[in-house]
Amino acid sequence: MVVLHVFGPVVCAQQNDGPVPIGNRTDGRKDNDPEAVGFNEMIVKQQISRRKKEHEDLLKRGEEALKLSAEVEASISTNETFSPNDLEKLQELEKVVGKIREELGGKNDDHDEENASGPENNARQSIGSAFKFLRDSTIKLVDELKRSSRFSISAAAIEASTRIIRVAKFLRLKK
Repeated sequence: MVVLHVFGPVVCAQQNDGPVPIGNRTDGRKDNDPEAVGFNEMIVKQQISRRKKEHEDLLKRGEEALKLSAEVEASISTNETFSPNDLEKLQELEKVVGKIREELGGKNDDHDEENASGPENNARQSIGSAFKFLRDSTIKLVDELKRSSRFSISAAAIEASTRIIRVAKFLRLKK
């Protein structure tokens, strides 16, 4: 009986996570090679540009959430009833604020909703106060986003976004 084993070549690769430290170049180029310096600078500029855009997008989402909460509050204060359009706006507000919370590094806290205490529980007692709380919380969230930079994570913004989502879900399900 003949047994034939075939072994494929083993390939190992190194991952380049950043610029090579001085004196450790393996490609034969000098550390001050203009081509290497230009490439590293280009990568850093792209990273900075990407982070700026992400922060700008975060601020735009905050403004969108503010607009949605104002529209829903105004609609409810004039009509005193939910319309299908109001429910869509509440769902959109939940989505937008959820994206903000996710980008800030917050996680989904839905399992804590039954144990929630604080101002959002007071807002649940009446629909009018809930919409006012929703609007005020959205304003606080946007203010906190504007105060933060792309280099920081705001725990206050994460908490505000969680409160907004809870109250928006409450209002949507209360209908």
